[in-house]
Amino acid sequence: MSIKRSPISYNSARFNKSAAKLSQCPEDIGAEVAFAGRSNAGKSSAINTLTNNKKLARTSKTPGRTQLINFFDLNIEHTRIVDLPGYGFAKVPLEMKLHWQKHLDNYLQKRECLRGVVLVMDIRHPMKEFDQMMTQWCKSTGMPLHVLLTKADKLKKGPAQNTLLKLKKELTDELGDNVSLQIFSALKRQGIDQLSMRIDSWLLEGMEDEFDDQPEE
Repeated sequence: MSIKRSPISYNSARFNKSAAKLSQCPEDIGAEVAFAGRSNAGKSSAINTLTNNKKLARTSKTPGRTQLINFFDLNIEHTRIVDLPGYGFAKVPLEMKLHWQKHLDNYLQKRECLRGVVLVMDIRHPMKEFDQMMTQWCKSTGMPLHVLLTKADKLKKGPAQNTLLKLKKELTDELGDNVSLQIFSALKRQGIDQLSMRIDSWLLEGMEDEFDDQPEE
């Protein structure tokens, strides 16, 4: 069976710019997918695994160091993946956390080219306060949501599947067809194809005719 190759190469991802607020973001055209998650959920590792570039998204032993919205260009013009600030254990003043929250909310509410959100959760500690906030935001705006349950290598297959099925029922009851979920492990490179296919579906929506002649394999 021939499979049409995606025109998007995530290995092509290159840093564009960082923004502290909406007005500093790249021009609001094209399509982008944002990664969100608590600061210890493995968000940067997931982005680096997807793009096969260990240095693309900043990783740190000090959670919460990513305080800016970071944009990465892909090989198709005006398509991007976005690394949003992490929350949770960041040891910063409350005033700074409120600043992050204000500008993150502005980005989520007003960014016209945002096509979907990948919400990264540690599979051992899902649906914390930040995760619930993001889920509710996606529900209220109708934004497509993909839940990435990371660090699956820390659990045996049975418990990992149980967590996936429980969350799938819970979130599908709340968000319907607007949510999808998967298990992921950056360490074992598990779930990369499923993640890339989901992001493809968002970034390439409406572009199908442009790639009808794409070679098959």
